[in-house]
Amino acid sequence: MSGAKIKAVTALEILDSRGNPTLRAGVLLEDGSAGWANVPSGASTGVHEAHELRDGDRERYGGKGVRQAAENVRGPLARAVAGLEAGDCRRVDQALIDADGTPNKSRLGANAILAVSLASARAGAASAGQSLWRWLCPGSKKVLPVPMMNILNGGAHAANNVDIQEFMIIPRGVGSFGEGLRRCAEVYHALGAILRERGLGSGVGDEGGFAPNLGSDEEALELLLRAIGRAGYRPGEEIALALDAAVSEWAGEDGVYRTPKGGKRRSREELAGYWGEIAERYPVVSLEDGMAEDDWGGWQLLTQRLGGRMQLVGDDLFVTNAGRLERGMGEKAGNAILIKPNQVGTLSETLAAVEMAQGAGWGVVMSHRSGETEDAFIADLAVAAGCGQIKAGAPCRSERVAKYNRLLEIEGEMGIS
Repeated sequence: MSGAKIKAVTALEILDSRGNPTLRAGVLLEDGSAGWANVPSGASTGVHEAHELRDGDRERYGGKGVRQAAENVRGPLARAVAGLEAGDCRRVDQALIDADGTPNKSRLGANAILAVSLASARAGAASAGQSLWRWLCPGSKKVLPVPMMNILNGGAHAANNVDIQEFMIIPRGVGSFGEGLRRCAEVYHALGAILRERGLGSGVGDEGGFAPNLGSDEEALELLLRAIGRAGYRPGEEIALALDAAVSEWAGEDGVYRTPKGGKRRSREELAGYWGEIAERYPVVSLEDGMAEDDWGGWQLLTQRLGGRMQLVGDDLFVTNAGRLERGMGEKAGNAILIKPNQVGTLSETLAAVEMAQGAGWGVVMSHRSGETEDAFIADLAVAAGCGQIKAGAPCRSERVAKYNRLLEIEGEMGIS
């Protein structure tokens, strides 16, 4: 990909869906084309993620401001990419990485670097007169992803007593993205009705899923099965279940896992056994972060026991990093990767992880973050890279719905192409 050269780069401190500051970058090309990008922020973050630069000034946004990151965009990063062709994503990204000069992008900030990387790509697509999903990844098979919709929140994403972070539903055997989205939305509303009938909280968490206090995590799974049935679908056949346990939040210093809200203690062997029991009792086809980010032995054990029957997704384990993914493949730890561009910091590094996973026959799930914006870049990216699956939250809150609506637009564009 080539084309017009970068003329100017701007930055703006904006707010994310939790009311915290985040960054928007704009890239202007010499032919007048322009692109922009917002970067999200996670709540449950892996220790191996690229560094998100915050100001640390407690008198302003509680220390979470990103004015320095914005200055880095307007200064050293703008200088690094000036005169480069926006369409040459790898060269642009390498210039950004070189300008920072640290292994985890801690000097200028992965949030600053990613904003410029994505904005440059969007500007390149605009200059070429193409939709972003068509322009990205030339030659790849463009595939609309199946939604993995988080409809009940726990863990770090909700102020309730539920330990598992995300309870998701996945449509099966649908003929289109729109049909799958409709099924999920219907189940979501059925779940809301059931919660209200039972006098349970129907407020929502960070990602738009309901966040009631419950007697156990298993009660949440039972509620999902009831909601699927009430919406008129067969659990396991027409709608399956998926979990993001975010077990890195459970790890203790003595190597024993403790659920942060329920206080349950389990060894890695007991935890692997627990996930096996869940898989026996419920139609769970995907489990994300079923062990902690540095418990490679636990991941190996989990993969030995369950890897042949379900998708085991590494999020904190791999942090969209091709190097960590390569280790996971060698050690037979997991069989799928979650993709979050802000974990690694550039578009080209994100695509490298996707391509490595696909080359090994692993599952690939594109994902939002809990602190999101209206930017739907990941919807285009999921289609362009042929990920096949996407996590974008519940059909609630506009920063989540924006991704689903963009995918509906893309489906329409595909239908008339």
